[in-house]
Amino acid sequence: MTALTLAEPPEIHEMEFFTVTLIAFGLAMDALAVAIVSGATCKELRMRHAFGIAALFGGFQAIMPLTGVLAGLTIKDYIADYDHWVAFGLLSAVGAKMIYESFEIKHGCRKFDPLNFYVLLMLSVATSIDALAVGVTLSLLAVGIFTAAAIIGLVTFALSYLGVYIGKRFGHVFESKIEILGGVILIAIGVKILLSDLLR
Repeated sequence: MTALTLAEPPEIHEMEFFTVTLIAFGLAMDALAVAIVSGATCKELRMRHAFGIAALFGGFQAIMPLTGVLAGLTIKDYIADYDHWVAFGLLSAVGAKMIYESFEIKHGCRKFDPLNFYVLLMLSVATSIDALAVGVTLSLLAVGIFTAAAIIGLVTFALSYLGVYIGKRFGHVFESKIEILGGVILIAIGVKILLSDLLR
């Protein structure tokens, strides 16, 4: 199996393409869950908002593998010592804030505001940290790094966009409890990321 380089190979093997696509779906699951929470907690979301959320999540998922490859093994090993703690801390902080503020729900967007750029930025970083380490794994596949990053980004974009509408459509089922549920989901994702790293 040829190693991945910054230059695109002349041919993408079907098995390698399939492997990267599976990796992309796996990486996108956290972003999908957060997108569903975003759609459920804000009734003011419009198509442009869903596009923005999906673009930010997909963009970070595409950038992180590139960063992982370009940074090299030395920097990756340094980051690996605390990346899962960063993801856990960010997601837990946002999740705890959602639960705390669920008792002060107002009309429209609740205090967890998925339209706030800085909130989205935190969530985008937290849900895409796993993709950083994947960059090194991708270097073992016969797929160009930019092709792999594009696949990961596009899959995450599509699932996140869909997730916003799933949350918006079915969020009313939980009514005032949705923010508590959303907070619990974010904390659970953070715990999953932390444990998957600590127990491997």
